[in-house]
Amino acid sequence: MRIYGLKNCDTCRKALKALPGAELVDVRADGMDPAVLDAALAQFEGALVNTRSATWRGLDEADRALPARDLILAHPAVMKRPVIAVGDALFLGWSPQTHAQIKALS
Repeated sequence: MRIYGLKNCDTCRKALKALPGAELVDVRADGMDPAVLDAALAQFEGALVNTRSATWRGLDEADRALPARDLILAHPAVMKRPVIAVGDALFLGWSPQTHAQIKALS
């Protein structure tokens, strides 16, 4: 199980604490596996870009106009977090419902 997010993100830390044995992949430091990014974009579409983030608000119009994949690769902190990969299943965000769905797969 891998959690794609940021090591300083409170939500990612909550998910990591609740899912023992999960590995945190810091997308800012390590980048995101392109295959996982493509699968996440296919599944979550526009929801993968967090337009309420400080990173998004700091972007100029040219960056905001980039396709989601290019935008996330250039500015990883703009990705909604965490993206949790459990086998072939992907989950976006952290909530009690997400936790229950992941536990059901384990």
